[in-house]
Amino acid sequence: MKKLALAGLLILALLASAGLCLADPSSDFERNGDVYDDWNLCRTRSWGDYGFFQVRDSTFRPAIAFESIGAIGQLKDIAWEVGKRFENQYSDPNERAKQIFSYARDNVTYTSDVVQFGYDEFARNADEVVKDIQSIGSSRGDCEDYAVLLAVMFKAAGLRSAVLLAPEHATALVYLPDYPDANTYWTLDGESGWIWAEATGRTNPLGWTPSEFMRSDLAAYEIGEEDIFAGGAPEAPAPSGGGGVFFGGSSFFFIILFFWIISALLRR
Repeated sequence: MKKLALAGLLILALLASAGLCLADPSSDFERNGDVYDDWNLCRTRSWGDYGFFQVRDSTFRPAIAFESIGAIGQLKDIAWEVGKRFENQYSDPNERAKQIFSYARDNVTYTSDVVQFGYDEFARNADEVVKDIQSIGSSRGDCEDYAVLLAVMFKAAGLRSAVLLAPEHATALVYLPDYPDANTYWTLDGESGWIWAEATGRTNPLGWTPSEFMRSDLAAYEIGEEDIFAGGAPEAPAPSGGGGVFFGGSSFFFIILFFWIISALLRR
């Protein structure tokens, strides 16, 4: 309760003194401190209609994952191809998932966005990460990059996958109800058998859930073949000053957004 009370006070202070952090910036590839890609998805902000995770008042949607899949699979590219290779090579789903997990864990070095790109947040899609691995032998990224990469590759390999959000963290889940080595099994939409894929540490095994998240409020979104933006591609984002972030509804997503903002400010 003390932690929640402190979070509440910090939220009020943040809203009172840093309103610009909540503004929905304008379009163009870089403007007002935010970067947009060719699909008008904001790479430097997780929240809002154009954010890479589309965190809103009561939902989130990992839109950047669909840049490597797309509705009816029209955007499947090199990350998908690598995932399919694992499906062809490993018939056992548990072994297949372990090999994909090892690929991400061993070929991507955890690196903060501010170190790599000079931005407090900068999400990459799965194809960009795999392109690095194939061209220079390795890639770099932070938690959301690992989460998106794994979710896309698991899906490509015929495994059900999801992106999961926790306060100040993102990871992937994979549906493996018969996997013997997980320290806990998670339930998504009433279906048990999902395991944690935490590839941010070099010695992490598949199925290990860090203890700090065992009792946390979490939200997950199962990956499918979807448009980057639900309902199709939108127009370019509104000019500066148009479209703010709405707060209300789910306290979990309020806290999720709060921690993303606080994390970004602390990294400055």
